[in-house]
Amino acid sequence: MTTAEEREFDDLLLLLKETRGFDFTGYKRNTLIRRIARRLEALKLHDYGEYRDLLELQPDEFTRLFDSLLINVTSFFRDPPAWQRLRETILPPMLDRAATGGPIRVWSAGCATGEEAYTLAMVLAEELGVDAFRDRVKIYGTDLDEKSLQTARAGVYAERTVADVPSGLREKYFETVPNGYAFRRDLRRQLIFGCNDLTHDAPISRVDLLLARNTLMYFNTETQHNVINRFHFALTDPGFLFLGKAEMLLNHSDKFQPVDLRMRLFRKLVVNSHGHRSVWAAQTTIPDLVSRLPALASVALTSGPVAHFVVDLPGNLALANSEAEALFDLDARDIGRPFQDLAVSYQPVELRSIIERARRELQPIEIQGVLWRRAGTPDGCVFDVSVIPLLTSSQLVGISIHFHDVTRYRKLRDELELANRQLEQAYEELQSLNEELETTNEELHSTNEELETTNEELQSTNEELETMNEELQSTNDELQHINDALTTRTIELGEVNGFVSSLVRSLGDAVVVLDDELRVIVWSPGAEELWGVRADEAVGTPLAALDIGLPFDALAPRLRATLAGGFAAPENQGLVLDAVNRRGRPTPLTVQLSHLRTENNLVHGLILVMDVLDPK
Repeated sequence: MTTAEEREFDDLLLLLKETRGFDFTGYKRNTLIRRIARRLEALKLHDYGEYRDLLELQPDEFTRLFDSLLINVTSFFRDPPAWQRLRETILPPMLDRAATGGPIRVWSAGCATGEEAYTLAMVLAEELGVDAFRDRVKIYGTDLDEKSLQTARAGVYAERTVADVPSGLREKYFETVPNGYAFRRDLRRQLIFGCNDLTHDAPISRVDLLLARNTLMYFNTETQHNVINRFHFALTDPGFLFLGKAEMLLNHSDKFQPVDLRMRLFRKLVVNSHGHRSVWAAQTTIPDLVSRLPALASVALTSGPVAHFVVDLPGNLALANSEAEALFDLDARDIGRPFQDLAVSYQPVELRSIIERARRELQPIEIQGVLWRRAGTPDGCVFDVSVIPLLTSSQLVGISIHFHDVTRYRKLRDELELANRQLEQAYEELQSLNEELETTNEELHSTNEELETTNEELQSTNEELETMNEELQSTNDELQHINDALTTRTIELGEVNGFVSSLVRSLGDAVVVLDDELRVIVWSPGAEELWGVRADEAVGTPLAALDIGLPFDALAPRLRATLAGGFAAPENQGLVLDAVNRRGRPTPLTVQLSHLRTENNLVHGLILVMDVLDPK
């Protein structure tokens, strides 16, 4: 891909983020390129610039693009051996830990149309019993695709989709409805479906079991790391994680321990904490801090030279001084809003996880050297960020965040580093012997890194293959739906043709339909029997050109007169002709003439109904 193409591709991703709020920068670039190329091919477009213009002109294309990018491939009891292993190794210790009757919370991340969430509901209902399931279990299904979530909320699936459910469970947990099968309404209330962006939105907390099957493989390495950290926070101590067969967690052994690596079942490793909840899960409220400050202290706080704001326990912005408002484009309307909804919560630095850490440890946290390039500052500004827990009588009441502008000091430090590098270059000759001794150690270290890189490449290749497999499955599902629609239309067409044929047979011994130039349009089976000419020979041929025993010279003037007159003349409604049938025998018959009309009541042909008269 050329540099120009890369810029156009990045502009397209930026358009999706700015106009629709979907940030795909954390997804694997090759997968995005492949899926978008599929839309370009379908629309006969040549580059990303043309596609961007099309999106701006046709907003409906966004929906089709998201359907292509958000690959929704799932099914009931997907990979049955993995589900069986889950029942044998994960559910017993999880249910034993919750044996006191407490709630059981489960999160299906990337649930698509909800099949795996309902699968887990059936598994837990079988383990606990239906009554205990209703009383204790909550299953949360989240996804980015709102269209798929609507299907999940309805809980109605086609017969082909439910075919993967064992017959006993299908009869027990599904009800027959006109358009398929619906999950039991009394158990459906235990499942909650909602939109959640794993890369940005707050995770669901206090989860005993988390399913994210073939979800991580669509993210790049950095985004995978962030999402796994969120999963670790979401799970209880200990909680369990169920991944897809292309996801390994080889680089996260400090957070998760394999229970069954082959089936991708993991247990959360417990880390030391002070037991404080996240800013996303805080339930208590505190009075507004500003209203409790004396007037002089309040003015001094809001007028300080350092950008400063305060987040209360529920995670809302409680206070921001004038420097913070100017720096981060805040105003009075932002006071009281959830902090995670504000841009300052993730730029210039991700603050939500840092706030959570400060809440747990009850210790100030310093982040130094945060670079932020804003409009009007080409070289960017550098900040040291302080996150300080606010305590009253050893009770946490909020979090204070300060942004210290250290741009000038950073420039001085950079100049000092440059001087040090120049000094180091002067000593390079003296250090050559030491460098030679270190070469061997570096080579060994390089070899180790190469092995790690090879392992990561193999893992990435496996994820790519699994992604392509799901894309092919998605395409196959689309083709199956098209085939079903064509089959239905074919059946309907056959029924219509049968009805028309029956109607033609009922009109008379022989029926012939002519267009406005007296060419044959319809030649009934009775006409074939009477005149000895097959329908494929007659259709499209002028009636006068057919070699049959019908006295066309006597009939033609009346045909043209009826066609030109726009109505059926009385003398043409019972016309008697002496004809000769296909066996050469005289056959007197009556010919009834009717108009062939369009929906607008315009005449565009004639209908001839011929009945053979019985000889007297």
